[in-house]
Amino acid sequence: MAESEEGVDKARLKQPASVLFVCAMNAIRSPMAEYLTRHHFGDRIYVESAGVQAGVRDSFAEAVMAEAGMPLGAHTPSTLDDLSDSYFDLIVTLSPEAHHRALEMTRSQAVDIEYWPTFDPSSVAGNREQVMAAYRQLRDTLDKRIRARFADD
Repeated sequence: MAESEEGVDKARLKQPASVLFVCAMNAIRSPMAEYLTRHHFGDRIYVESAGVQAGVRDSFAEAVMAEAGMPLGAHTPSTLDDLSDSYFDLIVTLSPEAHHRALEMTRSQAVDIEYWPTFDPSSVAGNREQVMAAYRQLRDTLDKRIRARFADD
């Protein structure tokens, strides 16, 4: 592959036009990633999120996103089966079960899949502030990773 072609391919991979974030239940990790991406790159990247299973809205996720000025609004957890369009340039999986499902689902599609192992803050026990700290850490970690992954070179 010629050097200039390789540069174009890297730019294409670095700048997908559409991204799907997938986690276990589309209640915490994937909606946070969706809203962070939309906030930073909404005019450039079409973004959605889904879960392997449908979960329920998570009040801690809503609270930490609202703190950052990105309220989850009317987000309703949905599954991969609920998607109206199943073609994306990039699928980012945030949990092992989501990664396995995305690989199965896209076996015959030309789509890039990236696995970002991501901590599930709902497993944290403690008082409200300890739990909120775990959710903030997830939000901030996703924010840094999203900015680095989709930033213009």
